[in-house]
Amino acid sequence: MMRPFLASIVLLAASRGAAGQEALKVESRKQAPPTAVSTEITGALEGQSIRIQDDKGEPFAEIWLRRATPGTDKPTGPKGAIQFPFLADGELLGVLEFAREGHDYRDQPVPKGVYTMRYGLQPVNGDHLGVSTYRDYILLLPATRDKGLAPPARKQLEERSSEAAGTNHPASFLLLMAPPGSKPEPAVLHDAEKETWSVVLPLKLQARGAGTSVVYPVQLIVVGVAAA
Repeated sequence: MMRPFLASIVLLAASRGAAGQEALKVESRKQAPPTAVSTEITGALEGQSIRIQDDKGEPFAEIWLRRATPGTDKPTGPKGAIQFPFLADGELLGVLEFAREGHDYRDQPVPKGVYTMRYGLQPVNGDHLGVSTYRDYILLLPATRDKGLAPPARKQLEERSSEAAGTNHPASFLLLMAPPGSKPEPAVLHDAEKETWSVVLPLKLQARGAGTSVVYPVQLIVVGVAAA
């Protein structure tokens, strides 16, 4: 049986008003995906959500993970500058709803609303030098503009994600390996040095040829932006 592989999807999506808060709370609950999500995508999502609340108990974001995320192979670690070579470019990982404005890794505002979460690779060009050692990202796309399970073409992926940020750059969220010992269950982690708050999410990976999916813990940073 394949051992669970720890990784992290770092979604640097901070609300400016949340930057100074002292705590986040997380809970799993039985909740149907928003009606803005297409029937095809809704059918691939889990029947419960992971709700993220601020220190006052107010909702900040809610996430619906895919029941089984396709993988081309079993995870065996990074390949060069790519940490997750088993994920296809544009693969759907889930749906995220911001209860209020969030911010991406470039500190671009992302309006309150519903978005699909898709895997993407950072282009190899001078625009991204020094941003990250690795090229792995999550891109948010407006749910009303992303209705199918199949990964979109790269150009379409970037254009629709740019609509989420309202700029000419995709709403992009960095992916990194998780700290050793991370548990595959919803939990809140705080990095005081980097001023980030994150949530551990139990992503389910369905590797090609495998009979069953395997829980693949991921860490989602929901408050914090890239260092200037």
